[in-house]
Order: sequence, then C-alpha cells, then structure tokens
Amino acid sequence: MQAAIEPVFSWPTRVYWEDTDAGGVVYHAQYLAFLERARTEWLRARGKGQELLRAEHDLLFAVRAMRIDFRQPARLDDALDVTVALRECRRASLVIAQSIRRGDKVLLDAEVRVAALTANGFRPRPIPQSLFDELHALLEPALVEDTA
Repeated sequence: MQAAIEPVFSWPTRVYWEDTDAGGVVYHAQYLAFLERARTEWLRARGKGQELLRAEHDLLFAVRAMRIDFRQPARLDDALDVTVALRECRRASLVIAQSIRRGDKVLLDAEVRVAALTANGFRPRPIPQSLFDELHALLEPALVEDTA
C-alpha cells in the first residue's frame, strides 16, 4: 500500500559556492537547475523516476516553456525549499507551479510547461494512462473540471 502523497512537494537544497557569482549571490541560471532537480525528485517520490519512465514507457518530459519571477536573491549557504505543484494535466503535457523559498520568504516562483515526448525520437506522445491517472488525481478539485 502506497502512502498518500501531498499535492505540494518540497525538496530541500542548499546554496554552494558553485551556485553563486563572485558576490555570493546565486547566478540566475542556477535557479533552473534547482527547479529541475525538484521536478525530478517529485516524480521519483511517486515511483516514476526518469530512467524508469524512459526504459519502461519510452517517455521523457522536456521543458517547453517557462515563466519565472525573480523576487529576491538566494545567497551562499542559504537553506532553500523548492516546491512542485501540478496545476494542469493534459494528455501530452503538464503545467507545474514551482517556488523557491528561504524560510517564509518566496525568492522565486515559476510556471513550467513540460511536454511528454518519446525518449527515442523526441516526438510528442500521450502520457501513459496509469501515470496520467495518478497525476490527474493530484490536481485541486476546482482544477480537475477545467482540464478533464
């Protein structure tokens, strides 16, 4: 029996030297890596690691579009929480809301649209039904009507 999984997933990370510029501030492109890692761990927490999806379903998710709002900088040695929440689940794409927080301060929020592709040919494909059903169940009830 699988434990209930919360709709909002949080992945802790810390800022290291390699993430920062000479002033100890996180370089803007590094936030993308933090967001990507959290999305990867969000899938893994559901038993759907990327290698498993590739090997068993010829499936990978690729970022199609992203909107980012940089609010405050993260700095060297900050402990951060990167969140993932599914906002939209379509047959061949997902829209994911993400944020990066330091304590109760939101440093960044993002909306990420990912496309489902074949791993072998990078062609659009539907999300396998069992994964689609599991992901769709994570949507807030008000959103389910909009995406069904």
